[in-house]
Amino acid sequence: MKHLFLIRHAKSSWDNESLSDKDRPLNHRGEQQLAPLRKALLRCGALAGDIHASPALRAQQTLQGILPHPDSETRVHTDPALYSFDYRRLLQWLQNCDDQAKTLAIVGHNPALLELAATLVPHAPFELPTASFIHIRLPIKHWRKLGKREGRLETFLTPVDFSYEAFKRKNQKRHKIAGTARIKDLPSALSEQAESLNQLHRGVVLGLDDEFLHQYRIALRRSRAVAESLAEVTGSKSLRGHISHLKRHAQATSALRDLHVFQKALPKLCGGQPELCQALAQWVGERVEQEQKKLAKRLSSKRYRRSLHSWEDELQSRQFRKLIDKLSTRDIQKSVEHRLRIFNRKTAELLHDAPDEDIHNLRKLLKRIRYLMELDIDSWKPALKILRQRQDLYGRFQDLHVQIELVNRFASNHPDQSDGAIQALLDYLAIEKDDTRRLILSIGGLKAG
Repeated sequence: MKHLFLIRHAKSSWDNESLSDKDRPLNHRGEQQLAPLRKALLRCGALAGDIHASPALRAQQTLQGILPHPDSETRVHTDPALYSFDYRRLLQWLQNCDDQAKTLAIVGHNPALLELAATLVPHAPFELPTASFIHIRLPIKHWRKLGKREGRLETFLTPVDFSYEAFKRKNQKRHKIAGTARIKDLPSALSEQAESLNQLHRGVVLGLDDEFLHQYRIALRRSRAVAESLAEVTGSKSLRGHISHLKRHAQATSALRDLHVFQKALPKLCGGQPELCQALAQWVGERVEQEQKKLAKRLSSKRYRRSLHSWEDELQSRQFRKLIDKLSTRDIQKSVEHRLRIFNRKTAELLHDAPDEDIHNLRKLLKRIRYLMELDIDSWKPALKILRQRQDLYGRFQDLHVQIELVNRFASNHPDQSDGAIQALLDYLAIEKDDTRRLILSIGGLKAG
């Protein structure tokens, strides 16, 4: 069995017309594509074997950007034959490869790569954008036996699958900025959020860029919060089932999100303790992988798809339109004022030694107030700015709470680690959390206007 990876170079520049095609470099976007591409190739095992590249400058720059580590250069080869746009030359080159190479990657050019894929597998992709790659599994022992339509397409990934920036660039015209909905626009705004859930699905399942999950959580929580706000203001009971489903979908992402936040914070948290940082990074990485698999399985289930389709149908229904027609700015204002009174009362009752859960509940109440305000955003613009700042503060407290729990869990699983380094980290996190708690207590409640 052989594994072949066809990697198209990253996006190149056409700015200098005096340059030959072979000497064209990557442009700025092409350089930005390299880190996400490298991560995706590593995940798929594309860089585990020999890597062969065209001598063209754009292919060489792509090659240097995707190499996993310096010692991998012993497996890197530049071959003039790969600077070709004719798939037949690539096929002939492959048929002369050393049979000891079980995994082989080519960094080359279109249309040769795409047409080669179409020759080797029955159902090849129709396009291969820059910084994309194809993984083909070949049921052969000898490269000279390479024949037509014998391969199997294992993976086909483009930048929009493994880079949220690329995804956003492609879809930016379809997505409005969150929090700009007006009452009359709510059905279309919620439909856009539902569309976002569908479009983000692949990126979340692949798990190659944490930002996909972050944006997916925003779409889920916003949809749920607006539905809850509508149910509260209108008294509707028809939304309860959908709210419950949206809540469960969001909860299923929480553990992975917490691990992502901790993972990104590790270099700063473990400054001066490289051994502890490395051990924690490995431990967190293993849990990220476990949670990612669990989430991917959930999002691939029929039950999950049915719940989203049901929510989409609800948004298109006449019953939902009638709910919106009944909604008034006065109804929203009364509901906001009611929740603000609850928030201020609970804040006044908060003691310096109150359980962390009390502050966490206040954070959730803040989110509900915010989403209610955003149903009538023109009336609440000044208040929303303050509320978002307050949300960030409460969110920091919750992150610190979770990080202390994770470090304690790591310590219980790794008694061989230095107690002094772990305790120093726990002390630092505890001080940060206490400082954040004191700040929350000092700022008190929120004004209604």
